[in-house]
Order: sequence, then structure tokens, then C-alpha cells
Amino acid sequence: MRWSKEKIRDWYNTRPWMRGCNYMSADCANRVDQWQALGFEERLQTTEEELKLMQQTGFNTVRLILEYVVWKEEHDGFMERFDRYLSLCQKYGISCMIVLANDCMPPKTEGWKKPFIGEQHYDWGYHGGKKVSQHGIHSGPAPHFYLDEEETREDYFNMVREIVTKYKDDERICIWDVYNEPGGSRRQDITLPNLKAMFRIIREINPSQPLTCGLWRIPCNPDVKLHEIEQFSLDNSDIISYHCYKNYNEHIKIIKRLKKEGRPLLNTEWLGRCFGNDVFSLFPLFYLEKIGCYNWGFVAGKYQTYEPWEVTWKQYENGTNTEVDFTKWFHDLYRPNHRPYDPKEIALIKEFCAFADKDFERDRENVLQS
Repeated sequence: MRWSKEKIRDWYNTRPWMRGCNYMSADCANRVDQWQALGFEERLQTTEEELKLMQQTGFNTVRLILEYVVWKEEHDGFMERFDRYLSLCQKYGISCMIVLANDCMPPKTEGWKKPFIGEQHYDWGYHGGKKVSQHGIHSGPAPHFYLDEEETREDYFNMVREIVTKYKDDERICIWDVYNEPGGSRRQDITLPNLKAMFRIIREINPSQPLTCGLWRIPCNPDVKLHEIEQFSLDNSDIISYHCYKNYNEHIKIIKRLKKEGRPLLNTEWLGRCFGNDVFSLFPLFYLEKIGCYNWGFVAGKYQTYEPWEVTWKQYENGTNTEVDFTKWFHDLYRPNHRPYDPKEIALIKEFCAFADKDFERDRENVLQS
């Protein structure tokens, strides 16, 4: 059963302001690299160094997306590595939001390959490390064969059951994010039944953590209806999450629309400097509104999310979107040497994280005294 508004507000208010990032270490080419056995020990060392930096920055949470092919092909090892990852995050005071499925994927074009275990190829100069990007132009639904085919669909659901059941009361996990950008990659009608099944499966397990599913196509005009799949996400999430790479003014309109739900808000993807979606305007806004926030990326590396989406280049070149500032990084906060992309950004983040922690301690003392 969906949590009541009172229950989720109580849950949210007993925690410090949630601020962090969508995370994989800089030496990961993709999420297979993040979770597979090959090279994991070296990457875990990198992760620890970056988590130290994250803690120093003032962050207290990360959003992690799972990879089915690793669970399938290296099951026992994956489960052990996943647990170690959670413990390492906890060591540095960082809770984990776990994303269980994902529709953000590349189209099936020449050069496309199914995810596989082993050494991972990456292309330099491309957002996500691939010339064939999930952020390209899709002529039809992208493949998500795990959930499109009956046999692998049921196996995927078994992964969800196993992980949520095992960690249903684990304090290292703060939130279950049921599905990243459902309906993306032109998968709208294909995904809705799977999304409903995912929610049903997890509700039957009844975890102690809240559920969410992020909205990512939100009309700023409140009179324009949401897509069916996003309305379902909104109606079934305990805590409301959303993605937004628009500028400050557009962001205000989206927040106004979502606040009408009467539930806490999380922005689980933001920071697109090229589009005017920047630290200086948005991080103080998230603090002021107590909106949990997860920017995309942390230390620039093989995944190259500091580069613009490939579709952004194409739109600029054909004249359909010329209001892009290519002199700025898209995502990521730190350079490979762990120096800031912009020291002023990090100074501002640290300042408002300190404000939030003082607010939390003051509020907690007031509750104890009353």
C-alpha cells in the first residue's frame, strides 16, 4: 500500500536534507564495469577515494542503478559485491537510493550490442562513452530484451524480488527507485505493464524504505496532462521524484506543480550547465525548499558525462537548438585529479550543506525540548 502523506513527511523530516549524486567511479566505462568481478577490487579502491571526497563536499546520499546482466551471469559474486558497496558508502555517511530498472538505453542500430560481462569498450568524446548513445534520436522503441521477452522478464522480476527482500529493512538503503525514466527510448506502451508489475512485486514485499519513480517529462503548464506512464508513477510513489535539466525559471514552475501533491520532493537528476541548469542557481533553491537533490556524475572519467548529449550536438548543427553553451561541462563536479571543475561551485555546495546540517540539529533539539 502507498504510504500516506503523513507517513512519508514524517520519514523525510527525521533525516538530514538529502543531497548527493548519481554515481559510478571515474574508472567505470558503464554499469557493467561498476558491478562485474573483472577489475572490481581496483574500482572499489577508486570508489573509496571518491566517497571520501564526497563526504568532504557535504554529500550524504548516492543514487545507484543496477545491471541485470551482472546479477544473471555472476549472481553470487554480484550479491557479495553489492553488499560491500553498500557498506563502503555507509562508512562515509552516505545512504543509497537503488534503481531497479531503466528505460534510458540506446536504439538498436549498427554497432549496438547486448550488455555483456568482460572488458568494456568506450569511445572518447561522447556522453556515456558511446557513439551510439541512449540520448540519440530514436526511430522506434529501443531494445530492453530483459523485460520484452517472457523468460527474461520473469527472471528480471526475480532479481527485484531477491534484492528488495534481502534489503527490505536495511538502513544502508534509503529509497527504492522502481524504474529510471519509464517510457523513455520510445518504450511508452511497452513499459507500462512492466512498471505496474514492478510496483506490485515490491509492495507485496513491503519494504521499510519508501518507493519512488521519477517523472522526467513534466509540462510546466499545469493544465497540460502528464503522460499516462508518468501519471501512474506520480500516483504510486511514496515520495515524489523528478528529473529536470531546464533553467531556473522552468524549474520553479515544475516545483510549483509537484508541491501540490503534498509529499516531499526529490530531484534525482539535475545539473546541465550547457542549458543553464547550474549549481549557483539550483543548489540554493533545493536547500531553501528542502528538495532532496542528486546531480548526475561526480568525478569526470571514462563515462564522460561532462560531454553534452550527442543529440544536443546534432540539434545545434541542424539549427533546431542553438541556445547551448558548449564552453561548459554538462555534468560532473570534479576533474580526474579530484580538483573541482569550478572551485566556486564546491564552496557554495559546502556552505549550503553546512546550513542544512545546522538546521537539522536545531530542529531535532527543538523536538526533544518540546
